[in-house]
Amino acid sequence: MSLIIIGTVAFDAIETPFGKTDKIVGGAATYASLAASYFYNKAKIVAVVGDDFQKADINTFTEHGIDTEGLQIKAGEKSFFWSGKYHNDMNSRDTLITELNVLENFDPVIPESYQDCEYLMLGNLTPQVQQTVIKRLKNRPKLIVMDTMNFWMDIMMDDLLETIKLVDVLTINDAEARQLSGEYSLVKAAKKILTMGPKYLIIKKGEHGALLFHEDQIFSAPALPLAEVFDPTGAGDTFAGGFIGYLAKVGTINFNNMKNAIIYGSALASFCVEKFGTEKLLNLTEEEVAGRIQQFVKLSAFTIEL
Repeated sequence: MSLIIIGTVAFDAIETPFGKTDKIVGGAATYASLAASYFYNKAKIVAVVGDDFQKADINTFTEHGIDTEGLQIKAGEKSFFWSGKYHNDMNSRDTLITELNVLENFDPVIPESYQDCEYLMLGNLTPQVQQTVIKRLKNRPKLIVMDTMNFWMDIMMDDLLETIKLVDVLTINDAEARQLSGEYSLVKAAKKILTMGPKYLIIKKGEHGALLFHEDQIFSAPALPLAEVFDPTGAGDTFAGGFIGYLAKVGTINFNNMKNAIIYGSALASFCVEKFGTEKLLNLTEEEVAGRIQQFVKLSAFTIEL
């Protein structure tokens, strides 16, 4: 059984108050698969790049045990490129350049060797592409996690709602939860969204942590206070990859394991923001990851006498 991650594999150029980069490897599938690889060794990606994506770039995946058979390489075409500049608060940014390139006509091909998929992470792409992946799997995965964004809510809400019906877990941020539900209260928003199809909802709140909703249960996960945040690009995708990677590792889907998965995903995301791009995700040790998770435990642990 395996974990499939679908999303973008791309080039980014990033500017923050701490500096700027030239083109570096990025994309939702890149961040998510690298994060998942720390917990689960059968991650596979479905994505598309141009022939400007070098063998050394692909080696980044294979060195982490990530299967790249589903990575299409389009000859004579360029990879998706995004450039952005973050404001001083690091919570907002301006998009400077978006070049869809190969992504404009992306048709996800599922290799036969991927048909053992038990866990599916649908990274942020068009709802139609996300649906296509689900339909091209011969058997429904044990768990389908979906990420999306306000852009799809603005231009193709009907398609988005059809896709949401097909998944088990939806991950969105607080502004997107309010837009999708029409409710300002996140508790009310969650109740409405859970009627749309998913069994679980994760609302990401950036530097304020994340909320997990399931039926009448709510879990609030903290965010780790960091002395320095260099680059928040890919933090949400890293979170999602760590989340589903942990669940694939433990193999049992329930609310308690979902809570643990959020902490594991948050731990990986906290590493991601400490360097530009994927740099910090490339060479983490088991000890570093375990230590960071322990920091999360200490952050929220307390005893009280009533």
